[in-house]
Amino acid sequence: MVLPVFIFLIFDIVFGQLPYHDPHCNNKQVIVHLFNWKWTDIAQECERFLGPKGFCGVQISPPNEHLVEQPIRPWSERYAPVSYKLTSRSGTEAELRDMVLRCKRAGVRIYVDIVINHMAGVGFSGVGSAGSHFDANKREFSGVPYSVLDFNMVGRCPNADNNIHNFNDVNDIRNCNLGGLTDLWQEKEWVRAKIADYMNSLVDIGVAGFRVDAAKHMWPGDLEVIWSRVRDVDGGRPFVYLEVYAGGIIPSSEYFGLGYVTEFTYGNQVREAVNNFNNLRGVVHLDWGMAPTEHAFVFVDNHDNQRNGQLHYDNPVEYKRAVAFTLAFNYGFARVMSSYYFTEHAQPPPHDGDIIKDVTINADGSCGNGWVCEHRWKVITNMVRYRNDVLNTGIENWNVQGDVMWFTRGNVGFFAMGKTNFNKHIYTGLPAGQYCDLISDCAKKFNVDSNGMADISPHDGNEPFVAFTTKSKDMTANSPPSSDESVYIPPLNSDFKRTIILIKANLTSGQDLFIRGGIDHKRRAGCDVDAKASPCSIPIRHSLQGNSSYYDKFNIWSKGDDFLDWYGTELYQGEYNHQRPYGTPAVLTSNKPEDQGYNPFNRFGPGYWIVDVDMDCARTDDGYFEVKAMVGGAWEQKVVSQTCAGDGGSEWPYETTNHWARCGHLNVFKLGSDTCHIYTLNL
Repeated sequence: MVLPVFIFLIFDIVFGQLPYHDPHCNNKQVIVHLFNWKWTDIAQECERFLGPKGFCGVQISPPNEHLVEQPIRPWSERYAPVSYKLTSRSGTEAELRDMVLRCKRAGVRIYVDIVINHMAGVGFSGVGSAGSHFDANKREFSGVPYSVLDFNMVGRCPNADNNIHNFNDVNDIRNCNLGGLTDLWQEKEWVRAKIADYMNSLVDIGVAGFRVDAAKHMWPGDLEVIWSRVRDVDGGRPFVYLEVYAGGIIPSSEYFGLGYVTEFTYGNQVREAVNNFNNLRGVVHLDWGMAPTEHAFVFVDNHDNQRNGQLHYDNPVEYKRAVAFTLAFNYGFARVMSSYYFTEHAQPPPHDGDIIKDVTINADGSCGNGWVCEHRWKVITNMVRYRNDVLNTGIENWNVQGDVMWFTRGNVGFFAMGKTNFNKHIYTGLPAGQYCDLISDCAKKFNVDSNGMADISPHDGNEPFVAFTTKSKDMTANSPPSSDESVYIPPLNSDFKRTIILIKANLTSGQDLFIRGGIDHKRRAGCDVDAKASPCSIPIRHSLQGNSSYYDKFNIWSKGDDFLDWYGTELYQGEYNHQRPYGTPAVLTSNKPEDQGYNPFNRFGPGYWIVDVDMDCARTDDGYFEVKAMVGGAWEQKVVSQTCAGDGGSEWPYETTNHWARCGHLNVFKLGSDTCHIYTLNL
């Protein structure tokens, strides 16, 4: 019996009710797998794209030392561990640490693909990616170290060659080599300790959770013991999702207490249904052993099955339908894939020799150098925002008419898609008002009347999708805060003083400048990516810069920006035409009274961007704080702090590679320059 979707898919997952189910990203709902990206490229993508676009986090490829399989260097070598040292084809441990911190500051969490079922396969020996010697035939891995005593061999594996022969035998599945990979004995105390140490080393770096490779091939009881030894991440227990294929002799339910389970059947069902919209209503079959929504980790394709015939980027029309539907639907926790182009199963990532190529960004926002970057496709990117907006709502008003289907998420969101262009008068289920189409980045708007009806058509007939939510209504600079916006109430010992920052930056037309800053995390305990809770962030109060349209964008971005912090867009910070701010916004000024943007504090000339706020000096470090500019999502280059000219400078509290500024003063800098001026603020 196929249960109707509307009976059992009433609500999205409410995080915190199950262990290992909180991704620790402020209720954002979508992870992206940046498959085989370098750590340096991931850090940049978090800052310039993923953070502003509302992604929850990134699944990274295994960061541990791995097999170096010359001459092909196939992608699969990353899944053949040699040790738990953090040097891999994606980069060094230092680059990994920097990436985790920079992504966290951008509001994007990192989830590590951990390979703990096995080590490198029989037949391989030599030196791994971090220089450790190993001999898989002898089960000798010096970099851990592991010996033959740490592996499942004859006696525990029922087969003479130690390989899996019978996938209907639990002992075969869990005690024998998967594809010749040397199977670890997780019941042994030494093995448990080394795996827990590896996971804790990643927690200490700042990762938020783990994807567990080949989990079905490990005993749940062994994993439970290992999990109990892993320290908390920021916010609680690590987020965990386990690679478990449903069906067969081992049900995925055996792993429900250990985290989400990967729901491969869902992707298969969606692939079959995207060409017949009537079938989309029944893609979830609990009677087939599919996981209930609160346990299901869902995706259309992953790095394995896209090489084995699953729908993927090579069929973009159907693929966009499948991913857009998945993000609009309310089943499970979602991940999207970001691939590189391949023509052969074993094909490595784009590379020059042994070096993975940079992920370059083209003028239209797409990727070059052989990278697909499906997560940057407009339909997929903007459905991430939709899924975030409709959290905890059910499916209502489901309708299919020929080659067009639509439904609502409670009274919060509307979604429609067609096989071709369409134009329909539809009941949206949403309150009256004007809404921005998320798919088109607000290039198209819809007027919903008092009966909930609207004329619906895509902005681009070649991409026939429409999505809008109650949070995508047009905003104006003077619109009042919505009732659900958080208001920061400063403590009684606050010391707010007007503080001005001017940064000279000659930017191209259309570019904007933002600042981030506060106190270094090493100076204060308990600093985290939540600006409101972090003692390294500094409370600020914006004032509207002006009433002309010149200031609209700045004033909208200032709304809800309650802190100078390192972390990017705050939870209730305003968005301008669905462009999220990268931090605290600055506005371009002029020193000439006749010019648009004239500001009397700019006594220095053209090209100066201003941030003018009241700042809580009680939260600074003896009156000082750090500042760094961001342009286009990229950090300003490092500077060497010098003694500042002017009548307001003094000794710094500590060394930094950012600008030093002083609370209650006028601070003047140049982008990327060591020079600075600090003046007494004469009001």
